Amino acid sequence: MGDVVIRTAAGVIAVFVVFVPANAAFADDGEKKLFTFKDARITESSGLAVSPTKEGVFYTHNDSSAAPTFYAVGSDGRTRATYRVQGAQARDWEAMAASKDPATGRGVLWFADIGDNLDGAWPNVSVYKVMEPESLRDATLPAVRYRFRYADGARNAEGIMVNPVTGRLFVVSKEFSGSVYQAPKKLRTDRVNVLRKVGTAPIMATDAAYAPDGSSYVIRTYFSATVFRPSGESIARVSMPELKQAESIAYTRDGKGLLTGSEGVRSPVYQVALPAAALPAAGPSSSPTHRPKTTASPSARPVAAAEGLSARDVLIWLAAAAGASGIIAAIARRTR
Repeated sequence: MGDVVIRTAAGVIAVFVVFVPANAAFADDGEKKLFTFKDARITESSGLAVSPTKEGVFYTHNDSSAAPTFYAVGSDGRTRATYRVQGAQARDWEAMAASKDPATGRGVLWFADIGDNLDGAWPNVSVYKVMEPESLRDATLPAVRYRFRYADGARNAEGIMVNPVTGRLFVVSKEFSGSVYQAPKKLRTDRVNVLRKVGTAPIMATDAAYAPDGSSYVIRTYFSATVFRPSGESIARVSMPELKQAESIAYTRDGKGLLTGSEGVRSPVYQVALPAAALPAAGPSSSPTHRPKTTASPSARPVAAAEGLSARDVLIWLAAAAGASGIIAAIARRTR
């Protein structure tokens, strides 16, 4: 189930709840519940990342929490430590990513305050860079704040990922016609960084993540997940477990599986095996960076936009959009 939000220039918002049928195509093969969050404070787990340096440690944060806080959770679902990000805001934290500092080997955590349900409510969005804490005990951590704006106008986004080979940051928008945006190679703190579109994304993407070896990345939607090569070519569609509200996606440390979670109190985290075509050693190696959209294969990009949805899923979205159009038209007539 997920919320479909339709917007108009007049600011009218229509919200539809999309119910996924119980017999939707979610395979049980290679799927298992890894743990359930035990901490009552984790009510809206929106971002999920595997610790790049600590075995059996996972990080998460709430969506639009009252405070810029994240949690280190063990493989039993119990919170090992709680961290506050010093000087950060939490307008609408939607995603996080984890990487390694190539110079020191130390873990780096990225927190994306990129939610914008009005597609332009904020003049810019922020991503906070935090060095992974060395010890699992409560602490307040310093952060570096990077501000961003989109080259083609403001939009809502819920996905962030970092290429482990290049260190490049990417943002994935949550739209009916979603996009992958690339950050500058060198991020600046003294000015707003510009995000430029380099590819398309599945409809209404809720999260994204890069594989640990940089050979692929995955984009999650309410219905499923699609794995891509760094060039933007789709590799495989992966069925996801049925969740209350599918929000997060991450790779396992060995890159052979995916982790996915949901909002809600005591929400579960599932591990899903990747198909053979999407495993780290499968297929020819790819360039570690996105190609500009002008050089992409003519057939690869349009297909990518529709990946992650079956024919039934598309009909659900079209029905929601059609219903929204009728409601918006009625409201418009009343407000003339």
